[in-house]
Amino acid sequence: MGSRAELWIATKKGVFRASGPPGGAGWSLAGPWLAGYEVYHVAPDPDDTSGAVALTNHPVWGQHVFRTSTAGRSWEMAPVPAFPPGSGHRLGTLWHLAAGPGPARRWYLGVDPGALFVADDPGAPWTWVRGLEEHPTRALWRAAKGGLALHSIQIDPTDRDRLYVAVSAGGCYRSDDGGSSWVPINVGIRAAYLPSPDGPAGHNPHALRLHPARPERLYRQDHCGVYRTDDGGDNWVEITAGLPSDFGYVVALDPGDADRAWVIPEESSHMRCVCDGMLRVFETRDAGGTWVPRTEGLPQRNAYVSVLRDGLATNAAGVFLGTSTGQVYSSADGASWARIPGDLPPVLAVAPRSSPTGWT
Repeated sequence: MGSRAELWIATKKGVFRASGPPGGAGWSLAGPWLAGYEVYHVAPDPDDTSGAVALTNHPVWGQHVFRTSTAGRSWEMAPVPAFPPGSGHRLGTLWHLAAGPGPARRWYLGVDPGALFVADDPGAPWTWVRGLEEHPTRALWRAAKGGLALHSIQIDPTDRDRLYVAVSAGGCYRSDDGGSSWVPINVGIRAAYLPSPDGPAGHNPHALRLHPARPERLYRQDHCGVYRTDDGGDNWVEITAGLPSDFGYVVALDPGDADRAWVIPEESSHMRCVCDGMLRVFETRDAGGTWVPRTEGLPQRNAYVSVLRDGLATNAAGVFLGTSTGQVYSSADGASWARIPGDLPPVLAVAPRSSPTGWT
């Protein structure tokens, strides 16, 4: 890890873009753009080094998809997903956006109420992926505190038809045919809140991440614990031991090492802030066998903050996190941290992209 990076930051009051050396000083900050909108997610466009796509939600103006090809300096509206008449659904929050592998890249967008849409380009109309809607376990889904959110989309970089999604509270699912059919992948997940803890669905995953170099390995942070699978989700092993809590929102992976990951435990479902008022990023280097708190450069007293489900992210340049009180931190090694200057609105998501020269 290391080198200069570009970081897109989605907040409750718009989107920002920062540029600088992970773990170091000299960051520049631009924005806000789309000011006044809650930006739930922002995704760099892998086909345009000056491009990004943002998902916004507003209590008066509703849901929008915006895209930029000018590094954020200007934005244009793009098509918004829509359910067909008679579907029985009303579009809620736009939660998550993911671009599949190229060429012939497909984009996926997850929304409330637990639905997935696909398009060949974020500027093209979206098509509803009906396989999830028609799955027999759909009857077991229930809205969680944030609604019925399809908030994590992971795509196998070696097989564009293999998709994974996480729905709160529905569970995690895998498709091997581009979304036409789905299999629930929740075996081994603790779910004390369910009438039948061994049920196939109804779980409340908070984050799901696939390792790009070893795509059969995924990690997930659930309402009750942290888990790893080595077989594409058919079986999960709990790796919570060694953490101060089994509750949290985030998990992030080292793209160069499938055994290395980071989580940020929180007190509980009732007290949703980091444990003991200390902002600690816990790192594993042995696939969850052991955990070590990485705290250098992070506040260790009276830090009653939360890091939301897309608030921790990695790429080849480093590890990045944004807090519910608007602080953003970067790390080149995943162990020591430096704050990116600025007190921003509450951070909902961070999305890094490596940049050899940075932005101005």
